[in-house]
Formats: sequence, C-alpha cells, structure tokens
Amino acid sequence: MAYLSSFNNYRNTGLLIMRVGLGAMMIYHGYPKLMGGTEMWTGLGGSTKYVGIHFLPVVWGLLAALTETLGGFLIIIGLAFRPVSCLLVIHLIVASLSHFGKGEGLEGAAHAIELAFVFAGLIFIGPGRYSVDKK
Repeated sequence: MAYLSSFNNYRNTGLLIMRVGLGAMMIYHGYPKLMGGTEMWTGLGGSTKYVGIHFLPVVWGLLAALTETLGGFLIIIGLAFRPVSCLLVIHLIVASLSHFGKGEGLEGAAHAIELAFVFAGLIFIGPGRYSVDKK
C-alpha cells in the first residue's frame, strides 16, 4: 500500500480531525446534561452507584456534565489534552458500567466502551502539532 504512505505526512491533520469530531460530539451530548439542572445531575450522578459511590449524586452528575461539555471543548482546542482525556476515560468507564448495571448488556455499553478506548489511546498519542498544548 505504498500509495497511501504519503498520508504519514498528515498525522497532525488527522489528529486535528479526530479532536474536532470527538470534542464536538462530547459537547453535543454533554451540553443538554449541563443545562438540565439538578434533576438531570441527580439522575446522571446516580450512575456512580455502579462503582460503589452512593453519596452526593448531584455533585457527581454536575462533574460528569462538565467533563463532557468543557472536556469536549478542551479536546477540540488541545488544551490540557492528556488530563482531560484521562477524565473522559473515567467518565466513559462509569457510563459503560451504568449500561451494564441497567441490564443493557454489551449492546448498550458498546459506544461508551469504544470511546473509552479511543481516549485511552489519545492519552499516549497526544494532541498533535495543531493544538494549544503543542510542543
């Protein structure tokens, strides 16, 4: 596949495309949760019971909504990329365990698991050249 080897020169462009797409979708899913208020945060934070945390569901729900929304924005611009990716991995692990806990099985948890693997991989790759964190 030598004819595709020229794409190696565009690694940073590929990372930018991934960051913008993933970040935009995290904002798309997180913003309604953030604007949902305490009722939404309580329901969202209640998912922590699947990892053994049974206190302050409103706080955990607000933190989850902030992680998705603000985290998505930070992923797009590439600021604090690795710490935010770590937070998103944790968030997505809790989301997938929540799906399993509700009896939805792998079918319900698949999307959260897939995204957790993507963000886990991005922790090692980094944001690329076209980011605020560029080195």
